[in-house]
Amino acid sequence: DGRVSSPSVQQFIEQISHVSKAKMIDHTGGVEEGTYEIYNCVEKIIKQDILGCELTELESKDLGNKEESTAPEEEVFGDVLWDAHDEQEQMEAFQQASNSTCELGFEKYFERLNDLVAAPAPIPPLLVSGGPGSGKSLLLSKWIQLQQKHSPNTLILYHFVGRPMSTSSESALIIKRLTLKLMQHSWLVSPLTFDPAKLLEEFPRWLEKLSARHQGSIIIIIDSIDQIQQAEKHMKWLIDPLPVNVRVIVSVNVETCPQAWRLWPTLHLDPLNSKDVKSLISAECSSANVKLTKEQEKKLERHCRSAATCNALYVTLLGKTIACLGNTGNIDETLQQCLQCQDTVSLYRLVLRSIQESLRSDTEKSLLREILCVIGVSHNGVSESELMELYPELSSAALASLVHSLHRMRLLTYGCGLLKFQHLQAWEMVRLEYMEEGENVLSAYRQKLVEYFTMQLSRDRVTWRSADELPWLFQQQGDKQKLHKCLLNLFVSQNLYKRGHFAELLSYWQLVGKDKSSMAAEYFDSLKEYEKSCEGEESMICLADLYETLGRFLKDLGLLSQAVAPLQRSLEICETALDPDHPRVAQSLHQLAGVYVQWKKFGNAEQLYKQALEISENAYGAEHPRVARELDALAALYQKQNKYVQAEQLRKKSFRIRQKAARRKGSLCGFALLRQRALQLEELTLGKDTPDNARTLNELGVLYYLQNNLETAELFLKRSLEMRERVLGADHPDCAQSLNNLAALYNEKKHYDKAEEFYEKALDIRRRALAPDHPSLAYTVKHLAVLYKKMGKLDKAVPLYELAVEIRQKSFGPKHPSVATALVNLAVLYCQMKKQIEALPLYERALKIYEDSFGHMHPRVGETLKNLAVLSYEGGDFEKAAELYKRAMEIKEAETLLIGGKATSQHSSSGDTFSLKSALSPNVFLEHGQR
Repeated sequence: DGRVSSPSVQQFIEQISHVSKAKMIDHTGGVEEGTYEIYNCVEKIIKQDILGCELTELESKDLGNKEESTAPEEEVFGDVLWDAHDEQEQMEAFQQASNSTCELGFEKYFERLNDLVAAPAPIPPLLVSGGPGSGKSLLLSKWIQLQQKHSPNTLILYHFVGRPMSTSSESALIIKRLTLKLMQHSWLVSPLTFDPAKLLEEFPRWLEKLSARHQGSIIIIIDSIDQIQQAEKHMKWLIDPLPVNVRVIVSVNVETCPQAWRLWPTLHLDPLNSKDVKSLISAECSSANVKLTKEQEKKLERHCRSAATCNALYVTLLGKTIACLGNTGNIDETLQQCLQCQDTVSLYRLVLRSIQESLRSDTEKSLLREILCVIGVSHNGVSESELMELYPELSSAALASLVHSLHRMRLLTYGCGLLKFQHLQAWEMVRLEYMEEGENVLSAYRQKLVEYFTMQLSRDRVTWRSADELPWLFQQQGDKQKLHKCLLNLFVSQNLYKRGHFAELLSYWQLVGKDKSSMAAEYFDSLKEYEKSCEGEESMICLADLYETLGRFLKDLGLLSQAVAPLQRSLEICETALDPDHPRVAQSLHQLAGVYVQWKKFGNAEQLYKQALEISENAYGAEHPRVARELDALAALYQKQNKYVQAEQLRKKSFRIRQKAARRKGSLCGFALLRQRALQLEELTLGKDTPDNARTLNELGVLYYLQNNLETAELFLKRSLEMRERVLGADHPDCAQSLNNLAALYNEKKHYDKAEEFYEKALDIRRRALAPDHPSLAYTVKHLAVLYKKMGKLDKAVPLYELAVEIRQKSFGPKHPSVATALVNLAVLYCQMKKQIEALPLYERALKIYEDSFGHMHPRVGETLKNLAVLSYEGGDFEKAAELYKRAMEIKEAETLLIGGKATSQHSSSGDTFSLKSALSPNVFLEHGQR
């Protein structure tokens, strides 16, 4: 009610009111409502202020395309799957590594690293070696920052390997990530294998190919490379001669460096000298207002002279321990305890015991042990919310206090929102302190995590966390039966695959003793069983997604004949549950085409890609990144067929679209920031009447629309329309865009009469200004027709559906499958109007086109026969109805055999046999068929 609950809250509000980037949410009401409001606010900031936004026409929102948010990686990397968590973990590892303010006399090492970059090729990798905690990560991260600052044309790719056995230490994921980073910087979108062995084998060729496209040097840095699983075997490419503009730097611990690598040029990190020791300890102590006497400083210098005590990690931890304990007790006593430590592990033990002593009760001490042990046995760490659920007796205040102490003393750190050990020595100390009894204790903590994540699965909650942890925990326990059952949870496998953890998924199947073919069969059986329980649009789309994932997985395994069936099934489901022109259908067409390309059935693939391109252009407009993706795919296909001229034309077109999209994204990030600055916004909106200002107003309206601020969106869209009418004239196509956007907004607000009025105006302009087959015209026709249908104005919808047939005939010719689809849409409308006589010839003409295009046994032919059977039955011609229905069922049975994987492939590269692309068979007859 506008009142402040306490003086401290008042003080806090006054403080943040002066911070330009602070956002205050003023809420009175229930806790759940407040939480929801905060969530919405943060989501809005991320989407608009950080990510920017690419949409300029509001229809795009109506597409319901969830892929936009769940798979942005496909925009950048074609079909390659990318894990945002892995990438975030690397960014955080880099930031953490470079966090120290002390340079520790690194200048001499920087010069050596600079010499490597400048040296003439060929040159082997440079080995940065040192003991555990000697500052290798710090050195490399500081040098990367200097290179980024002084050599902007140098491309630096880095990977910081975390704990052994963690995701960051998996060789196939590391190589895939480096390859994708190279592809991203060279604007290259090419198919990339997922097979781990092939990925590692092909990396040198990728490096050669992509480095040739880069104008400048490429530096690859892998920190703690010796922690990678089977490093010597999986990093063989390091031994090969590197491309002339590529330099590689790897860091290793002296004790674990493979013998073959010791011949490489080596930069060894010397122990810290007394000056560095003093500056590090002084920096930590002064930050806590702790002052040491000269005598105490000398004692510390003498102590830090052995190999185990003169490294950067030990000295930093020593300084923190003195600063922390010295503030609460006797410094001499603290110093005495520290001087008894002989290495980093024993110093960590002292830190842990000091934290234990600060706890008031045995319960808190027990919880401290539980937290550290659970984090220790996990695959990638544990989140705070998971700890609260694992230990209900743990209050948020107690957890916050414990985590603060453990984080401050360098025991724990955060990575992707998970708590994990900051250094290997911290985990080693916890293992020695709490798990000396051995495997039994480890098993008990693993079992606790297993039970927790299994409970999550039983509630149908499959998150990236349960997919990351549960199979790995079963693997560690050696429980093959439970691992097998976990892998057959379709959502667990889908989560791992979609995040690019292909090698991990494959290794689990190998552990349970299944080869590729039996694994494929088991997945298929599980999917067919799951399909029996699916009802409603949402669950069917989810099912389609599972079929598509299986198809892509089988394609990546090289099981091409088995990949076709699930991909075709996925498409049939999408076309039944969604509009036949829905972008999700284009996505499915694209995937099926990819199988045919690998299978060298180029005729089939070309038709599928063209259909996907047509849908994408109609849905997004001709200059959207999704259109560029289809153009790239077609270009690659033509290249394989030696059609170089056609391939080059498509590549140029795609490149122009991607360049424009990149510029537009940058501009829209700017527009999003303008919203936060009221004065600049006012200047912008009240400025001169220009086409550019009108376009800006339109895009601002779209941004507000996307955050469901419909009132403000309407204001900006109206201003844009008024300005465009004044500057360009009321009949200009840009005015049609504004009208179209306002119509979509009114449709969203359920103001259907207004939406109708604005769609009609937009259609009138576009019919006069644009070519008869222009995508924007087709789009407005479609949306207005759907609106008429929604409003029950079927008579007004008919001419628009007829116009849709005309547009497709002009675009593709009278015998194209797209024309047949439009004919069927019109026939369905006539059936709704009880005009079966008008519907009959449309269905018959569509049937002829489908049979000529796809053959007599195609699923789309079957669906059309079924609709014709219904019409014959209603017309009283029962004999004809029975004959048509029998033919439809024969096609359905043949299709079922194919989907079940029991039919042999009858495809040919000419694309004229029965099973070509059920992808092109939208079940637009659903409404009629259900009658």
